Amino acid sequence: MIQVNLLPGGRKRPARGRKLAISLPKFGGAAQDRWVLGAVALAVLAAIGMAYLYLSVNSRREEADVALQRAMQDSARYADLIGRTNALIARRDSIVQKVAIIQEIDQGRYVWPHILDEVSRAVPDYTWLTEVQQVTSGVEPRIRISGQAGNNFAIAVFMRQLEGSPFLRNVDLQSTQQTLARQQGGTASQLVYTFDLEVSYEQPPMDFLETVPLLGTETEAMASEPSGR
Repeated sequence: MIQVNLLPGGRKRPARGRKLAISLPKFGGAAQDRWVLGAVALAVLAAIGMAYLYLSVNSRREEADVALQRAMQDSARYADLIGRTNALIARRDSIVQKVAIIQEIDQGRYVWPHILDEVSRAVPDYTWLTEVQQVTSGVEPRIRISGQAGNNFAIAVFMRQLEGSPFLRNVDLQSTQQTLARQQGGTASQLVYTFDLEVSYEQPPMDFLETVPLLGTETEAMASEPSGR
């Protein structure tokens, strides 16, 4: 349709239905085009790099989360194992302490058997004992021995043999005197020497005694067992 503008100086209205065309600006020269293309390329490379970094960080974070969960599980398992180990060590120490107390108490059980055994071995001929008693108590008690002998030589032999015992020391003669030994009928038979002496008990060196450790067999057996049960 043809339209006529009858008003002077009026503007011609654009025809309806005509599309508005948009044109890109033209750059002035090839040099400017290269700079624009370079900037666009850098922007694209930057976008690609940021996307790669983002994906890489996410992947590392997932790996770190998996490693953290695994470490927490291992920590819980090792904590339980350490707790059981500490409980076993505490139980072992308690048993060892109780055994040490029992051994300390039991150590004096054989004191008097050793004393009587060594005294009986040291008694020479023509000598008999009338009394053996404890004078002082303790780990190494002091013992008084009373008896009679046919002569002073027998008393000297008795003292020397007592000193030679590894369980006895410090033999001291307290008194000696001559008396008449009487028979069952009450008549005097012969002249004898009565004596009183004191001797101390001592623990002999450990290499002299043959001992067996109470926990040695069990400890060595536990040590020889394989650890990976």
